[in-house]
Amino acid sequence: MFRGSMVAIVTPMAADGTLDFAALTRLVEFHIENGTDAIIAVGTTGESATLDWEEHIAVVRHVVETVRSRVPVIAGTGANSTSEALFLTQKAMEVGADACLLVTPYYNKPTQEGLYRHYKQIADRVAIPQILYNVPGRTACDLKPETVERLADIPNIVGIKEASGSIERIQELVQRLGERMDVYSGDDALAAAAMLNGARGVISVTANVAPQLMHEMCVAALAGDRAQAETLDARLAGLHRALFLESNPIPVKWAVAQLGLIPAGIRLPLTPLSEALYPDVRAAMRQAGVL
Repeated sequence: MFRGSMVAIVTPMAADGTLDFAALTRLVEFHIENGTDAIIAVGTTGESATLDWEEHIAVVRHVVETVRSRVPVIAGTGANSTSEALFLTQKAMEVGADACLLVTPYYNKPTQEGLYRHYKQIADRVAIPQILYNVPGRTACDLKPETVERLADIPNIVGIKEASGSIERIQELVQRLGERMDVYSGDDALAAAAMLNGARGVISVTANVAPQLMHEMCVAALAGDRAQAETLDARLAGLHRALFLESNPIPVKWAVAQLGLIPAGIRLPLTPLSEALYPDVRAAMRQAGVL
């Protein structure tokens, strides 16, 4: 249903942490001009953890209204409370999102049966395409392939963002799911390999900084052109590393601010990028041809 380079877009903020909707408009236009295939609003990279419900839906609504159906808009609506995830998913559908991305419930460590029931209840109650999101390094919760396979029987669960850091997990999911559900890489460094092994795209942090190059790499990988995909990915490799030198989205917000697209605001408990890391991120941006 969704393909290619899908940016997990940052949420622009002023120095005091207030949302900057004018910068968000600029950012959306920047991505459309540079070939981004879909925009994910208010995911982890969008600082969903520190936005209240009203702000969360306001950002999704603004992205939808700015995009004007030119590319799909996917709203991050996951939570560790099923009722909260249900509420956010319903609201995202009401303001016009094309799909929702739901991270596994974090901190409370549900069983696989609990995960199955969590996702099934949301999918049964909200008739919008939904993408599962597995990122055990952040959530202390691993959505196992056998549970994903059970969820693939639910018609409006259409994909999974797999961010376990394992190409073997990507391969297993592709094999298990076949045509029933799309698999997306949630790790930029594995994205080219994932698509060459059957994944349909990447939900990307790197695309915030180098959207055109990320799009071109995805086109090559989805076409099975290994040589071209790997050549382009080599130019992106520095960003794949540098944008995670501190917790995401600290480095990526700094990098996007260096492009002049957003102010430097970020909300506590996250803090601005350590000055000692500026040269590393700048070098990666130069390698990718964006600075």
